[in-house]
Amino acid sequence: MIHLPTEEQAQRRHIHRQREALVRARTKMQAQGRGLLVNHSQAAPPHWWRTQTWTRLGKVLPAFLVARLEVFRPILVALDAQIAALSLELEAAAPKDLPRGLGKLTSVALSREVCDWQLFKNRRQVASYTGLCPGEHSSGAKRVQGSVTKHGNPRLRASLVELAWRLVRFQPAYPPVQVRLGLLAKGARATGAQRKKAIVAVARHLAVDLWRLHTGQCSAEQLGFRN
Repeated sequence: MIHLPTEEQAQRRHIHRQREALVRARTKMQAQGRGLLVNHSQAAPPHWWRTQTWTRLGKVLPAFLVARLEVFRPILVALDAQIAALSLELEAAAPKDLPRGLGKLTSVALSREVCDWQLFKNRRQVASYTGLCPGEHSSGAKRVQGSVTKHGNPRLRASLVELAWRLVRFQPAYPPVQVRLGLLAKGARATGAQRKKAIVAVARHLAVDLWRLHTGQCSAEQLGFRN
């Protein structure tokens, strides 16, 4: 399925996309500062620009390093403020009764990337839209399934997989997770390929269940979510 968002949907979707872009920019600049510290054999704490850490670093760093890092620091502080403001705006738009593990930011991002859950008529359309369905190479009586198609929205796929991993921790009794817990649980003896296939299957099933939840077909309890 292909859906062209309305002007309103595109505007709402831009908010979390802008936040993602700011987070990427902050991560890149943060890494540049840490790289500078490491190159000069200095301690490189992850949030070096924040007030408490910076006050401590300012007492031990050479003056030339302080001057170089001061170039990055005001930008990082401004990025922190913008990301926090956008996070609050997105969290305020999230449903109030989300099951445990379905984070507010992820829930809003998923719904806004989908635009309208009512677009889908059945679970096959939902799964196909995510690009998490296996590809198929068939000829005559021969049927071979390959890797996932990765069609559709990459942000939607990434959010679903991220959420699926969170459910492994917070919703182990969720049926799709429970079936694969032997592969996905911490310390499980499974190869990377096995874990990847298992989490993709959970994410695909999760997309269908979220569609059922948002269209009122089932309640969170009926789907196996626990508060």
